[in-house]
Amino acid sequence: MIAPRINSDGRLKGRNALITGASRGIGEAIAARLAMEGANVVVSARTAEAGESRLSGTLHETVDRIVRAGGQATFIKADLAQAVERERLVEAAQAAYGPIDILVNNAAITYFIPVAGFPEKRFKLMMEVQVYAPFHLCQLVLPSMRARKQGWIVNISSGAGLHPKQPYSGRAGGAVYGMCKAALERFTTGLASEVYDDGVAVNAVSPGLVDTPGVAVHGLITEANKDRVQPIKYIAEAVYRLASGDPKVLTGTIAYAEPFLKDQGVEPAELV
Repeated sequence: MIAPRINSDGRLKGRNALITGASRGIGEAIAARLAMEGANVVVSARTAEAGESRLSGTLHETVDRIVRAGGQATFIKADLAQAVERERLVEAAQAAYGPIDILVNNAAITYFIPVAGFPEKRFKLMMEVQVYAPFHLCQLVLPSMRARKQGWIVNISSGAGLHPKQPYSGRAGGAVYGMCKAALERFTTGLASEVYDDGVAVNAVSPGLVDTPGVAVHGLITEANKDRVQPIKYIAEAVYRLASGDPKVLTGTIAYAEPFLKDQGVEPAELV
């Protein structure tokens, strides 16, 4: 097997990528994959250093991983629940490398609580981070994308956005999460139609079940579903393909990672 490496002259050479929720898990993997193709990567999350979260993974570690492999990366700590922080993030990312070519909206905060007892404060926080933050970040990066007639936006969704099917299991707690992801997918296709003539692609990737720190803390992998766990490289590869395709051809897609790659005839690359 050929060892994974950074290709500084890769398909994304000279392009600037901003990935949210990239201190661990899917966001970290996406950052590594885009950097492997020569992108200048800005990663953001609330956890910059060890001890700032109960979960493993930090922005510092994500950047170190990329830089050690020979890539270009920097991090900007930000709380996407705050509009002023979102504005600061985009300004700082542009100051670091230049206008954003690729935006990956991956950040999320999730509570699995039945609807009957779902606290208003947590509901609003989930909607802010998972729906309005991607919306606002798109608003912030679109002017420069439109001016340059070039841009790629990828939103990270979930199979939870699909409607439950009967017979129902009776398992409660996922309704609000599913609502957020369904809204994000509808926003994806709607925005894709609006900016099609501007040379901007807007797509979503819906991962399978992935073993990440966030999934572990919610206990989402069980004996019943452990055989469905998908390697994280599939999601990273799907995002890379959507963030580098022809905006006139590959836009308005809700891509389920593994089937999408099979349709494209692509095997996921090993990550640095």
